[in-house]
Amino acid sequence: MQGFAIDHIHYRSLNPEGAAAWWREMFGAVEAARVMNGDKLRVVMELAGLKIFIEEVPAGTGAPPPAPFLGLEHLGLTVGDMDATVARITAQGGKLAKPISSPRPNVRICFVEAPDGATVELIERK
Repeated sequence: MQGFAIDHIHYRSLNPEGAAAWWREMFGAVEAARVMNGDKLRVVMELAGLKIFIEEVPAGTGAPPPAPFLGLEHLGLTVGDMDATVARITAQGGKLAKPISSPRPNVRICFVEAPDGATVELIERK
């Protein structure tokens, strides 16, 4: 069987420049490219080896429904210090979708509101 490697995720946005700035400010993502896909802007960001293609959608495109729903629900990021990470994100204007919780021993999680109705899970494993 052929091996696989992660290439990218596709992130749809009404405001790709604003979404790219959010990923840069909240998580330190780095802009790798800007391209036009037809008449729509795509900003390519890199975060922890993952490319995030932030692609502009037409005005009026709806946000995802509240979870739970079928399909991909969120992106999970490992953090070393949950308290410090959440403090930094909220100090920068980020909002928590769900507060810090501990669903099982030695694991802490919380969810951050991302642009365009998306969420990012932060997970700390001890």
